[in-house]
Amino acid sequence: MSDLILHHYALSPFSEKVRALLGYCNLPWHSAITREMPPRPVLQALAGGYRKIPVAQAGADIFCDTATIATEIAVRAGKPELAPQNCSDEVKQFIAAVEMDVFFACVFASASWSLHKKVLKTLSLLELVSFFADRIKMGRTAAVRIVKPGQAPTILRQHLQDMETRLQQDFLFGAEPNIADFAAYHSLWMVRDAGEKNTVDPYPRVMAWMDRIQGFGHGQPTAINPQQALTIARDHEPRPLAEEEQQDDLLGREVTISPADYARDATRGRLVGSSVSRWVIARETTELGTVHVHFPKPGYSLKPV
Repeated sequence: MSDLILHHYALSPFSEKVRALLGYCNLPWHSAITREMPPRPVLQALAGGYRKIPVAQAGADIFCDTATIATEIAVRAGKPELAPQNCSDEVKQFIAAVEMDVFFACVFASASWSLHKKVLKTLSLLELVSFFADRIKMGRTAAVRIVKPGQAPTILRQHLQDMETRLQQDFLFGAEPNIADFAAYHSLWMVRDAGEKNTVDPYPRVMAWMDRIQGFGHGQPTAINPQQALTIARDHEPRPLAEEEQQDDLLGREVTISPADYARDATRGRLVGSSVSRWVIARETTELGTVHVHFPKPGYSLKPV
């Protein structure tokens, strides 16, 4: 099984979620740095219209959304508790809350001069303006209600109070972490570590929990040029699909798949796999041949062309 390639950038909170998962599992992986906003020609070639970050890759298989990436990590590490579909309804509901309202509240709450200085190390001032314009447009075209900046302090305070109460053990749902810990961690990382805000300081259990997750590190990354990822995809065939991934009336049909919440750009291809938790579409390109792009079913919309 080849090492995962992670297409990410340093200040991407959802990328930090995956990096922390890789650290907890102590897995080797390849780091391919991408831009903070489109155009991203390498990812366009691999994943079509999909624009969220991070994206993971194993050969000619492309994994979109942290739900499918976490599942891939769970299989490789032998830790099924890291796959969202294996969790209880309580855990799933918690994740849904922290990755929508709480996430956006943390993004707004993380704004600081320290964060802007970090961003300006990779973006010019003009690119920074374009970045914010891109994110504003993303929010305006979202199909779900996005938290307003004025609501952020209250939502974040309530979330931190809830977390402080929950953390009676080392992790949110027990003595060992599951996917909920990583889903909650990356938003608060944006506030405490990226934004260098002291908002989390009055909550000692939350601070200690964050330190425990941060202590896992990021695994065993090796930097690669993103162009190498295209060569790797071109030189591999997609892995065989399991029998349980091939049950759907639309199999063989041309379809589009897109996020149902925000950044709803669609990826088009032929549906070749459908299981309880994911869809897989085949994309045929002159440059790469056939790649399989994997999407989770929760939070995504499939339409026949």
